[in-house]
Amino acid sequence: MKVLDLFSLEGRTALVTGAAQGLGQAMAIALAEAGADVACLDYKPCEETIAAIEAMGCKSVMVLCDLKAARVSELENALMKVCKAFGKLDILVNNAGITRPNSAVDIRELDFDDELEINQKKLFFLTQIVGRQMIARGSGKIINVASTTSFNAGVRVASYVGTKGAVAGYTRAFAAEWAALGVNVNAIAPGFMKTANTTNLLEVPEVYQETLRNIPAKRWGIPADLRGTVVFLASAASDYLHGVIIPVDGGLLIL
Repeated sequence: MKVLDLFSLEGRTALVTGAAQGLGQAMAIALAEAGADVACLDYKPCEETIAAIEAMGCKSVMVLCDLKAARVSELENALMKVCKAFGKLDILVNNAGITRPNSAVDIRELDFDDELEINQKKLFFLTQIVGRQMIARGSGKIINVASTTSFNAGVRVASYVGTKGAVAGYTRAFAAEWAALGVNVNAIAPGFMKTANTTNLLEVPEVYQETLRNIPAKRWGIPADLRGTVVFLASAASDYLHGVIIPVDGGLLIL
């Protein structure tokens, strides 16, 4: 097999959470570009993402699910819908996440709970549910979206930092248990990315310029910057990677 063949996702199926826009949309489309059929889970319609996937000749299915309110049984139903459409699930990308910036002394319990529910709890249980099926089959790729705040602190995002630290921990914990069972669990840690979640920062010139001073690449990332990393982690090229968290951050963490 030629080395580039290792990156092909032909015949594979994937589920991406938070696929309607931003990082999730870019990663869902990238998986399809590599040949995978992709299910798009979000609380809002994903027509744009699905149209892009189908334009490449791949299959796609929409799974409407509000992760903040969903019970574990609804996550199980979501997986059943994907398996009914595709026959199996080879790749899970746990991308959905929210942030509610505020000073540590002013974070509201409601905002804390929302971040915990989506970023941490539902990621854990969706991984568990999908993992059971992958373990039974003896193969699978699970990719979590962590953050550079999984490694260091962030200002005005104390509760978000806690949830992304948990994502890094879960990535290592699941990997340690499932590596010998044929399931790879790894993560991507984006740095500052231009998405709907960061609009509030981008709109404040002095804050934007301050962040640029800390990024060696001297630019914020864009969703397309994750395409290569997600395809790598979803493919056979990463078969011997377990519990790895790859920063895609323009060099932010090296300073």
